[in-house]
Amino acid sequence: MITNDAVIFGLLIVTLAVILRTSGMERFAKFYKFVPALLLCYFVPSLYTNFGLIDISDSKVYHVTSRYLLPASLILLTLSIDLRGVFGLGPRALVMFLTATLSIVLGGPFAMFVVGMVSPETVGGDGPEAVWRGMSTLAGSWIGGGANQVAMKEVFEVGDGIFSALIAVDVLVAKVSMAFHFYGAANYEAWDRWFRADNSAILALRDKIEAYRRSIAKIPSLADATVVAAAGLGVTGFCHLLADLIAPWILNNHPELTRYSLTSPFFWLTILATTSGLLLSMTPARKLEGVGASRMGSLFIYLLVVSIGMKMDISAVFRTPGVFVIGLVWNLFHVGIIVLVARLIRAPFFFTAVGSQANIGGAASAPVIAAAFHPALAPVGVMLAVFGYALGTYGAYACALMMKAVSGG
Repeated sequence: MITNDAVIFGLLIVTLAVILRTSGMERFAKFYKFVPALLLCYFVPSLYTNFGLIDISDSKVYHVTSRYLLPASLILLTLSIDLRGVFGLGPRALVMFLTATLSIVLGGPFAMFVVGMVSPETVGGDGPEAVWRGMSTLAGSWIGGGANQVAMKEVFEVGDGIFSALIAVDVLVAKVSMAFHFYGAANYEAWDRWFRADNSAILALRDKIEAYRRSIAKIPSLADATVVAAAGLGVTGFCHLLADLIAPWILNNHPELTRYSLTSPFFWLTILATTSGLLLSMTPARKLEGVGASRMGSLFIYLLVVSIGMKMDISAVFRTPGVFVIGLVWNLFHVGIIVLVARLIRAPFFFTAVGSQANIGGAASAPVIAAAFHPALAPVGVMLAVFGYALGTYGAYACALMMKAVSGG
């Protein structure tokens, strides 16, 4: 049994490299069509632990990835946001994206309420394994992405058992949603006719995004890579400094705010990291995207994912089937709301699908859905998904508090 963290971390990153490399190979296309790469990033490391290859009882790998790489990824993924560009996408694009976000925020407590009416025990639980706590991680993932998911896990102290089950729900339901969007992309003209939408603005949008990306893209030098690392890890250090000052002050002066997690240093770490990224996006630092800021941020997230995977108890999925029902009701509420709003405002199906997937699937799949309409439109999916990272922490936190109230936690 391996106990050395250096060996464990090496094994995890090699595993990640193999999965990501093979997922892009045509010979494995059929396999990854049915087995998502993200699920393997969780599942394979869990096998190492469950079959006794590694012992993580004293491991610090997860602590390092969650405390250092997580906030750094939030910063690097949000600093590339072009806020003018996002608002310049047009009101319908922004409305559909925000509708998708709001439907997820409200869908969580709605699903908990509906399922609780039929089966109160399904939405119950106490302590770290309380269902509402686990569902907070799903809200983080579906509004933002993996970084926001883990942020909610730490902020609300979610137990590893319920979290393991929710990872499976996350991947399964997200893939069902993605299949719906792929179907819609293949028949978008029919959807647009039903929505009575005009998609002429999408072509102009495509040209604008392509021109911007070409203007900042370049091969990064050592100095460029160092600046990207400094933006992520350096600002993370500053956020740690502030969080260690703010949380104790609130605890000493306003202890009643503990119930809202405002005395948690990790809560302030994620909020400060997200806010720092947004502030940097308003400065020339946004051009760091041209030398791979979001790519490095994504790598940090995947390292976080495999470190979470080694903590997974895969048998937890079969012990908590009720959470799948909650996740399904939640997603159906989300789909119903976005289709209704798209019909009302005559939004093109492109904005509907990409706005939804930018929330549910995040940066890993929103570009894929956008490219299903036209390959040149993939950057639109990236832009909206990155915007989702900025909202994920705030929206998931609000959703979690509502689910807690509904469940009586």
